[in-house]
Amino acid sequence: MESRFNRLVLTSILVLLVIIAARPYVVERLYAATKPLPVEARGDLANYERSTIAIFNRVSPSVVQVTGTTEDGVPSPSGGEETGVQSGTGFVWDAAGHVVTNNHVVQGTKMLAVRFASGEVGKATIVGVAPNYDLAVIHIDQGGSLPPPISVGSSGDLNVGQAAFAIGNPFGLDQSLTVGIISALKRRLPTSNGHEIANVIQTDAAINPGNSGGPLLDSAGRLIGVNTAIYSPSGSNAGIGFAIPVDVVNRVVPELIRNGRVPTPGIGIVAGDETLATRLGIEGVVVVRTVPGSPAERAGLQGLNAPTGQLGDVIVAANGMPVHRLPDLTDQLDQVCIGNKVDLSINRKGTKTSVSLEVSDLGSGR
Repeated sequence: MESRFNRLVLTSILVLLVIIAARPYVVERLYAATKPLPVEARGDLANYERSTIAIFNRVSPSVVQVTGTTEDGVPSPSGGEETGVQSGTGFVWDAAGHVVTNNHVVQGTKMLAVRFASGEVGKATIVGVAPNYDLAVIHIDQGGSLPPPISVGSSGDLNVGQAAFAIGNPFGLDQSLTVGIISALKRRLPTSNGHEIANVIQTDAAINPGNSGGPLLDSAGRLIGVNTAIYSPSGSNAGIGFAIPVDVVNRVVPELIRNGRVPTPGIGIVAGDETLATRLGIEGVVVVRTVPGSPAERAGLQGLNAPTGQLGDVIVAANGMPVHRLPDLTDQLDQVCIGNKVDLSINRKGTKTSVSLEVSDLGSGR
């Protein structure tokens, strides 16, 4: 009896082992998808998906890749790592063929080319640059129809947290869309020549090398900024990108188209280094000297007395707004505009006084 029982157990074990060993082959035979699977029907796209798709479809034809050569040769917008080639993004500004991009995209180039979303390539020339704002306008040197100009919005009523959309050519990958939010407002962004752009937009929409000069859009597909820089130790997106506000762009670009340059609002002072003011415990802009014939000289502003080392005037406010650093003053002068008066509050040898003087174009050569 015991022997029969042992044989029965052994037989059961062998059958179980056979089943286990054969199972993969049975499953493969019965359930393997050897034919194309049926397509599962999906419902409607979500509202935010439809909105994002509509923004890209409407705006992307107006976004171009801008490529320049820094040495003799014909530029080719390939986005590769070719020697002497630098690449960025731009967008159509008007029906006359003007394209807006960053100054650092075209700086130092000898030849320029643009590539449209259609794949068509055309030559371009520089119309004007504004290094203080890292903006440039180029002109497409070709006939025929152009994509529609981009719709322009406002950056004056933006809110932190609202959606932001960036279209560009990161690493040469053209027509790329990234989505994020406005992370912060009123940032200051230094430019290559020491100027600072005020009211810069910070976004977490992915911006990488090659996105420079491309549009930052709101949820209505309107231009709210021009992507210009990222903050990243690695050089790739780290969730902190910056865009020049469209209100600045909409003021600077027409000047570049009209005159090829942007007037530089100023009053004709040479300001002291910020470290000097900090070292002396001074809050404001130290006037080192005034430019001969300038509004500052005519208004009687006093600079540093070199022989005695006595401090001159310190500008502490402009049109009622506090001036802590030079960018605070230049920002106010930008808003006042050339030909208008600015009211300065001056700290002169411990006494506060007010001076009204005209803002002039310091870059005009006059």
